[in-house]
Amino acid sequence: MTPKERVLTAFARREPDRVPIDYGANPGIDLRLKQHYGVAPGDDEGLRQALGVDFRGVGGRYAGPRLHEDVGDRKVSNWGVHRRYVRHESGGYWDYCDFPLKDADEETIANWPMPSPDHYDFSGVAEACERYRPYAINGSGGFGDIINGNGFLRGMEQTLIDLVTDDPAGLLLADRRMAIQLEITRRALEAAKGGVDFIWLGEDLGTQIGPLISLQTFRKHIRPRYLPFCDLARTYGVPVMIHCCGSSSWAFNDFIEMGIQVVDTLQPEAKEMSPAYLKKTYGDRLAFHGCISTAGPVAYGSVADVRENCRETLEIMMPGGGYCFAPTHALQDNSPTENVVAMYEAAHAYGRYR
Repeated sequence: MTPKERVLTAFARREPDRVPIDYGANPGIDLRLKQHYGVAPGDDEGLRQALGVDFRGVGGRYAGPRLHEDVGDRKVSNWGVHRRYVRHESGGYWDYCDFPLKDADEETIANWPMPSPDHYDFSGVAEACERYRPYAINGSGGFGDIINGNGFLRGMEQTLIDLVTDDPAGLLLADRRMAIQLEITRRALEAAKGGVDFIWLGEDLGTQIGPLISLQTFRKHIRPRYLPFCDLARTYGVPVMIHCCGSSSWAFNDFIEMGIQVVDTLQPEAKEMSPAYLKKTYGDRLAFHGCISTAGPVAYGSVADVRENCRETLEIMMPGGGYCFAPTHALQDNSPTENVVAMYEAAHAYGRYR
């Protein structure tokens, strides 16, 4: 099969020739993998070829004005999100901070500068789709991410309070952000001229031990704001994948009703997220993408541990199709290079159907 055929077969919960493979990583481990495979530091495509990755992505390029200036050591995005770099023993992370809209009212949020869809250049989308024609192409122009995305600007505490109390300022922020992303996604799909194979959304819904919000709150504030994305995907005839961290299977029945076909992340250590539970409970209605924990053997085990963990996961998730092999999140910089190499070798060794 071509990579595209392989992925779409898995999305349809049928058995391809082998499990589709995906990749995402933080800069440190990404660079070490490129060194291991003899790939140039900037050659992302070369690394994906070396790993046998079946997925690619396309999208518009922001070509508009700078909307927010950096503040001291804070890097400020065009959405106004503040980040500072925090070093640790494995490298470092960009940490979200300051939360400039934490105490903002509706008027402030209504006037807060945000990127306009008119400032995105989609002229290269069709060419990119042609270049990546053999692969499964993600055409998302927006991730969604209401809780995290609002949290970057209002702080997590205020964001959760907004959802519980129906705070009009927080809900306006979500609506502005989602409307912009929806239109960017629509324009990307239009520019792709049929070359996109799916869109990828995301909303972190769980802690390690249970839901982050109630099902009632999800149905009141989260689900309605994602339905337009699902409707858009249906209009263009493409499946929807949704990323959701932590214990999130409590929302999967709603995902199915919304028209979502694939769930991503699937942290196996979280409550009711083990591969066996997911396959048994939802395997006849959803396809899965993830399950290889970035907080498990890949980070802390031996090469043998990694191979065995990947083999066991594949053994559970492969029957009947509907599984894409991928890390639960971006591979972290504390993952030994040899463990990540073993992870992808295991996918090729144990992931074949015939």
